[in-house]
Amino acid sequence: MGGERLAWTENGEERTALWRSETGAAAPRRVVVADDATRADDAYRMACEGTALLWRGDFQNARQLLTAMARRADRTPRRKRRGRDRVEPSQVQAFHLYRQARAQRARTLGMLLIPLDAGHVVPLRRAPDVREACAEAYGPDGGPYVTSLRELLGVVGAHEWRAKGVEIPALAGARIHPHYGVFSPIRGEYVDLVADAPLPSTTLAYDVGTGTGVLSAVLARRGVERVVATDQDPRALACARDNVARLGLAGRVDVVEADLFPPDGRAPLIVCNPPWLPGRPASPSNTPSTTPTAGCSTVS
Repeated sequence: MGGERLAWTENGEERTALWRSETGAAAPRRVVVADDATRADDAYRMACEGTALLWRGDFQNARQLLTAMARRADRTPRRKRRGRDRVEPSQVQAFHLYRQARAQRARTLGMLLIPLDAGHVVPLRRAPDVREACAEAYGPDGGPYVTSLRELLGVVGAHEWRAKGVEIPALAGARIHPHYGVFSPIRGEYVDLVADAPLPSTTLAYDVGTGTGVLSAVLARRGVERVVATDQDPRALACARDNVARLGLAGRVDVVEADLFPPDGRAPLIVCNPPWLPGRPASPSNTPSTTPTAGCSTVS
């Protein structure tokens, strides 16, 4: 856990707490205490102005407030009247404007904060048990901290996704279990491509940026004698190793920490499923609503 701290005034006392953000967001500079009496319009206005709300009321009411704030953020603004000389943005400009709007939306909704006590316990009425989910995402308990409700819900959703797994038809219905922060193979186009494309060789293959290890597993099931799966993200490496072991393929798939290619050797077959969006993801969460879409597998 980082050392950045959040500061606010509550009941006339100055208080601080450790700030946690997997997105790398800085701790809000202005924080007020909010509870069940806080109106959605007021909460949304303060969030838009850069004031965070530290929740002290019922947890389920906080979720409802976040939903209400999201509805306000998603309202379509009134279009300005077009002048004769108005130039419509290009597709590239429109894409970046859209990304900017989504980033602003994420920042605004991230202003609703939730406190957690030691042991990843939420000290609010009707709060769910998030201890296991937070331990998977954040690691061992490091004492009390504060995070955004939106991020916490993403952590819980990622935990449920990991427990349930994703059924992969190309693996005869076996499941891949994505870890927090690792892209979930919920879209199967690239998996089907690797499952169906003719293979130039079955002796050795590299799976560059393996993520969950799903493509390595498909190649091994297709008869590739040895697959070297690379990644540089610790979560992805742990996830791939876990999935390979679950599927009984540890003897044929080596998961190696590397930036793109293994440090030595060459392979007659290389697969890669790189993210194609020209921008950084807003969150490491691997739930469908927060994970950036990946695509464009290549078999070379």
